[in-house]
Amino acid sequence: MDVNQESHQTVTDSFLSFYDQLTAQLPGIGLGLLIVIFGTLIATWLGQFARKRIASRTKDPLMSQFLSKALKYTLIMIAIILALKAAGLGAIATGIFTAAGASAVVLGFAFKDIGQNFIAGIILAFSRPYDVDDTVEIGENFGKVKALEFRYTKLKTFDGKDVYIPNSDVLTKPVTNYTEDGFFRWDFIVGIAYENNINEAKHVILETLEKEPNVIADIDHQNFVIEDELATSTVNLKVYFWVDTKDFRKTALITKGSVVRNVKEALENAGFYMPADIQEVKIYGAEKDFPIRISKPEPDNKESNK
Repeated sequence: MDVNQESHQTVTDSFLSFYDQLTAQLPGIGLGLLIVIFGTLIATWLGQFARKRIASRTKDPLMSQFLSKALKYTLIMIAIILALKAAGLGAIATGIFTAAGASAVVLGFAFKDIGQNFIAGIILAFSRPYDVDDTVEIGENFGKVKALEFRYTKLKTFDGKDVYIPNSDVLTKPVTNYTEDGFFRWDFIVGIAYENNINEAKHVILETLEKEPNVIADIDHQNFVIEDELATSTVNLKVYFWVDTKDFRKTALITKGSVVRNVKEALENAGFYMPADIQEVKIYGAEKDFPIRISKPEPDNKESNK
């Protein structure tokens, strides 16, 4: 047998050996695929079930959504490992975990931000300063909370923008929640004339606030008016009043506009004068130094003829 025949025989034997091994592993590979498919379906179902159960018990949609996703992806990873072992590829699974452990330090530096945001997401899932549909201000971003994901918190601003804020920023930056307490205090300034009676003006303003249906008044949320400033032309009164923040931007702004309009009209109807800023111009020096000359009006021709 020459060299060509020997090499041909070697290739044939290798192919047959590979074919025999593949044929022998086909049942295991098929079983592994079934494990992955059914494992994914079961993980998805259990994730949805856990989300509903957690949401019904805690009344916390953000936490239920976050934990259900964590459970789903964990079960899928377990299903993949079991599938590799069932297919006779357990060595591959071991190699994957070994490689992952060996490269953990490198990946830790490369994906430091991702890791920080993931850990921050876990912390926010259990302890956070907001819930879904809360109106919050995080740094320079202002809007409603729509979702808490593994890496970011999603806000919907009131001008229609979708803002994705890294969870690590949520933990490190000040978060102002306008909805948690449910109330927000507006204020504005109104000026009356110096000759007007201040106490009567304050009484008219408070009566106007009582007539506004969207203005809240109770023991904990009291509306009031105080003297703010003796301005150039007016005595400025500052009006404080409370509104509901469930629909913060629209309802609260409409309520403020309605209060400002009604207070103005009530003061005018009550006889109060709200002057604009008056500028007083003083002229110093002789009249000859001033470029404007004032002349007396000429007498009427008819009167002069008489």
